[in-house]
Amino acid sequence: MAEKRKVIDCRRFPTEKSCSILISGTEDDVLNLAVLHATTVHGHQDNPELREQIRSMLQDENTAEAEAA
Repeated sequence: MAEKRKVIDCRRFPTEKSCSILISGTEDDVLNLAVLHATTVHGHQDNPELREQIRSMLQDENTAEAEAA
């Protein structure tokens, strides 16, 4: 069985810099890209707290699509 895809949509989270990035893929891929994005674009530091915060924001791809409809 294929691993469930996860998504994170930067538009859903308030930041000082407006952002329209949507990342989808496996949980590990999305987490790693979201951390990279958060550090390079939004100026956050890569640490365990940031990773846990981002992990808690991940949604199942089907759930996110249903909410957007």
